[in-house]
Amino acid sequence: MVSADTNQGSMMGILSVILASACVACAARASASDAPSIDRDGDSSRDSDAQHRIHNAKLDLWLHGAFDTAATAIGDESSIAADLEAQLARAPLRHGPVREVRRRLKRDLGLGDDDNGWASLMHNALGVRGGGGAAKEDHASRLEKRVAELSDKFGQPFADAIAQNEAEHKADCAKSCELFYCADDSNAKRWDPAEHIDTTFASYSFGSVPPEDFSDEFRFPLDLIKVTEGAPLFSAEESARVIRQAEEEGVDKNEYKSGKYKLGGDWLVNLPNTRSWFNSKLEHVLFPLLHHLFPEIIRSPAVLRAHSVSLLKYNHTHSRTDVHIDNGILALTLAMTPQSEYTGGGTFYEHMGADNVLPMDVGHGTFRPGSVRHGGHRVTSGTRYILGAFLLLEDHVEHVRRLKNRGSELRTSGDLQGAINHFEWALALNPRCTTCLKDWAEILLSQKEFAQAEEKIRSALDMLEGLDSDALFTLGLILSEQGKDDESIATYQKSIELNAEDAELCYNLGIKLGGRGDKKGELAMYKKTVEIDPSFGGAWINMGTTLAEAGKFEDAELMFVKAVECEETKSKAMINLALTLQAKANNLAAGGDLSGAKAAIDDAAKLVDDAKPLIDAKVALGGANSEEATFQKQLRPLRVQIHRLAGQILAGMGDMAACEAEFRTASEKYPDVPGLIEALARVLDLQGKADEAKAAREKLRGLV
Repeated sequence: MVSADTNQGSMMGILSVILASACVACAARASASDAPSIDRDGDSSRDSDAQHRIHNAKLDLWLHGAFDTAATAIGDESSIAADLEAQLARAPLRHGPVREVRRRLKRDLGLGDDDNGWASLMHNALGVRGGGGAAKEDHASRLEKRVAELSDKFGQPFADAIAQNEAEHKADCAKSCELFYCADDSNAKRWDPAEHIDTTFASYSFGSVPPEDFSDEFRFPLDLIKVTEGAPLFSAEESARVIRQAEEEGVDKNEYKSGKYKLGGDWLVNLPNTRSWFNSKLEHVLFPLLHHLFPEIIRSPAVLRAHSVSLLKYNHTHSRTDVHIDNGILALTLAMTPQSEYTGGGTFYEHMGADNVLPMDVGHGTFRPGSVRHGGHRVTSGTRYILGAFLLLEDHVEHVRRLKNRGSELRTSGDLQGAINHFEWALALNPRCTTCLKDWAEILLSQKEFAQAEEKIRSALDMLEGLDSDALFTLGLILSEQGKDDESIATYQKSIELNAEDAELCYNLGIKLGGRGDKKGELAMYKKTVEIDPSFGGAWINMGTTLAEAGKFEDAELMFVKAVECEETKSKAMINLALTLQAKANNLAAGGDLSGAKAAIDDAAKLVDDAKPLIDAKVALGGANSEEATFQKQLRPLRVQIHRLAGQILAGMGDMAACEAEFRTASEKYPDVPGLIEALARVLDLQGKADEAKAAREKLRGLV
C-alpha cells in the first residue's frame, strides 16, 4: 500500500507502481550502449559512467527476477559493473507484465508514453527495493501508525481484533516450533549460490494484485512465483524413500475433503518420520532458500515458521483441488513424484490460464506468497505426491488475512454484521483485499442487497482484471437474481473460460441456458458438470427432466437412475424416475406392449413406496416449508395414478383377479378417492360379483 503518512512514503509507493509499469521496456533494455567500454586513466567521466552501468544493471537484474544483485567480482566500480552485466546475460526472463498498473498510474499522473517525466521517475526507481539507498519508513512503524489511526476511527472493537490477531499469531508461531524446525539468528543457515550453482529459478507474474498482507514490502513488479530449475533440491531416490516411509505411516490410506474435492494424504503432524525429514530440509535448504528469494520480507531464516504442512496424494479418484489461496503469508510446494509416473497434474495459476500448468519434476519446488489463486490440475492416471506448506513470519503479523478469516468464520456462524465489520477493517488496512470484497458481496447477495453486492464484486474484478472465476460466478448469481439473464449467462461463460472444471458453475449455467430455451447448451453444461463431479445429483436430475420433456424417456430413465445413486438427491430422483416409468408404461400400453408396461409400472410403484419413508423423515427434520414437503404432497396423487394405470394394464392383459386385487388394495389405502372405488365396482361387475359390486357402490354413494 502507498503510505499516506509522509511525502517520502507516498513517493516510494508511486515509484513502486512505476517500476511495475515499465517492466516490459526495462526487461529488454540491455543494449550495446550498456556494454563495457575502455576506461582511460584520469578520465573524469569514468566513475559516473560505471555507476550508471551498475545502477542500470541492478535494475534490469531485478526486473528479470534476480534479486541478489551483489557483484561477485572484487575490484573497482568498472569491474563490478561488468560482473553485473554478465549476470544480466544469464538472468531468467519474467513470465509477463502487470498490465493494469501502467494504465492506472499513467491515468493518475497524466503522463504519456513520450513524457520526459515518466523516464525521469523511472530512472530513479531503483531505491524501492534495495540497491538505490533511498530511505523509507520501516513496515512496523507504518503499521503501528495505521493501526492507531484505525483504532480512533473504528473504536475498541477494532483494537480488540488487532490484539487478538497478535495473540493468535504468537500462539501459532510457538506451536510451529513445537512441531517443525525453528532457527535463531546465531545458527540460521544461509543460502550459498556458489554451493547451488546448478539450481536456478524462473520467476512468474503474481498477477495484478499484490499479496494481501505487506504489499508495500513486496512491491512491484510482482514476479513473486519462483520455480526451481536445473539441479533439483533433492534427488528422485531421496523422494522415493520419503514416500515409502510416509506410506508405512499410512498416508495413502487417508483422505479428507478440501473444498469441492476429496484429497488423499495427511498432515505431517500425523506423520512423524516424514516430518523429521521435512525438518531437516527446512534447516538446510528451504528456510535459507526462502530468505534468499524474498529478502524484502524475510529479514533472516530465523523468523520463518512452518505453520501447516501436508503430504498430498493425487490419482484418478482424488484428482485435483479447487482454485484457492493458501493460509499463510508464504507457501511452498515440493514435487515428490517423477512426472513420468502420472498423467496430468501440476499447479496452475488462474491469472495465467487453467491450461498453463507450471512444470515441476521430482525434487523441485515452487515458492510464492500465499494469496495467489491457484489449483492442482487434474491427474488422469498414475499417482502424484506433493508436499505443501503454509508459512508464517515470526516478526510479521498478517492482520489482513486474520481479519478476513475471522470474518468468514463469523459469517458461517450467522453473525453477518460481525463478518462485515471484519471485512471493512481488513479493507481499511488494505483496500486491495479482493477476497474481502468477494466475501462481503456474498453476504450482501444473501441479504438481497443486489446493487451493493454488484458494486463490491465488480470492484474486486476490476482490480483482478477479470481473472477470478469465483468472483465471476458470484457476479453471475447477482445478475441472475436481478433478472439480467443475458448478462448472467455471459458472466458464467467468462468464468468457465478461466476454470472449466467448476461443477457448480457449469450446473448454474445449464439452468440459465435451459431457461432461455437453449436445450442443447443446457444438456452440454449438465454433462460437463457430471464429468467433473459424478456425484452432482442435481445435474443428473435436470438432464433427466430435460430429456423426459423431449419425450426421450429411455435416456431420461438412465439419468434418473444415476441421480438415485447420489445420496443428496436420492428421494427426489426416485420420484422423478417413478414419473418417467409411469409415462413409459402408458406409452407401452398404448402401443400394445402390456408386459413391458406392467414391468415399468411395477417399478414405478416400488420407487414411490420406497421414497415415502425417506421423504417423510426429511420433512420431519426440515419442516413444512422444505423442498421435501413439496414432494411429500406429490406422493399421494402419484401413487393413486400408478394404482389406476396398473389396474388398467392388468385388465388389458385379461388378468381380472390381479386387477381386482390392485383396485381393492388401492381403495383400502385411499378410501376417500371415489375413482378407485368405482374402478373396483366395475371390475367386480365384469367378474359377475354383483353383491360385492353393489356394496362398493353404496360405499361410493356414502362418500358423495
